[in-house]
Amino acid sequence: MRFRHADTIWARFPELASGALYADGVGAGADTGPRAAEYTARALARLSGATEGEFPEVLAWRRTFSRTGLRPTQYRCAAESLLRRLRKEGALPRIHPLVDLCNALSVAYAIPVAVLDIDRITGPLLEVRPAGGDETYTAFGGGVERPAPGEVTFVDSAGRAHARRWTHRQSGHSAVGEHTHRVLVVAEAMHDGGAEIVPELLKAAEAEVAAHWGIGTETAVLTRAAPDFVFGGCTRRMTA
Repeated sequence: MRFRHADTIWARFPELASGALYADGVGAGADTGPRAAEYTARALARLSGATEGEFPEVLAWRRTFSRTGLRPTQYRCAAESLLRRLRKEGALPRIHPLVDLCNALSVAYAIPVAVLDIDRITGPLLEVRPAGGDETYTAFGGGVERPAPGEVTFVDSAGRAHARRWTHRQSGHSAVGEHTHRVLVVAEAMHDGGAEIVPELLKAAEAEVAAHWGIGTETAVLTRAAPDFVFGGCTRRMTA
C-alpha cells in the first residue's frame, strides 16, 4: 500500500511536516499504561504553565484550519482536543494499547497522531487530499456522511474517507479495535520546528512498538520532494 499527501496539499501547505509508521502484529494484549502515563505527565507539566490554546503547535493548526474555511475553535485538531480533555479531566480515555500510547505521544508532542486499521482500508492508495464531494465517511456512531468538496481528508482507493476536516476526527470504519493487527500511524505538524519534532515522535513510537509488541516497523518522514510511503507488501481489501 502507498500513503501520501497530494501535491495540492504540499503546494498549499509547504510548512507541513509528516511522518508515518507501519506495523504488523499489534494486538490488544500489551500493557502500554505505564509508558503512556509518562508521556501524559509531560503534557500535564506543560499544561500547568499554559493552556493548550497557547501552544505554538496548536496555534499553527488553528491557522491551518482557518485557511481551509473552518472555525478553529469549533473544529479543533485531534491534539488540541486531547490536550483540552487532559487539562480538564487530568487523564485520557483508555481505548486500545496502541491508541492509548499514540494519544499520549500526541499530547506530549502537541501534534495530531492518527492510528488506522489497515485491513479496513482499500488499497493500493491512501491519500490526504481535498474531497471531491462524493466520498463516504462513517462516523463512530455509524452514520454515513459526505465530506464537503474541498475538505481535506484521508481517502482510500474506494473513495472512502477515513477522516473529516483533516486532523479533526477519524472515521469509525478504520478505527483500531480488539481485532486489529496491522496499523498505519501518521503524525502531522504545521509549526516552526515540526520538521525536527515529527522524526523524534516517530522514533519514540517505533521504540515503543518494539518494546511492547516485539515487532519491527516500517517508517518514513514525508516531504514534498519525497511524499510517498510504500509499506506492507500485499494488502487485503477492507471488510464490509
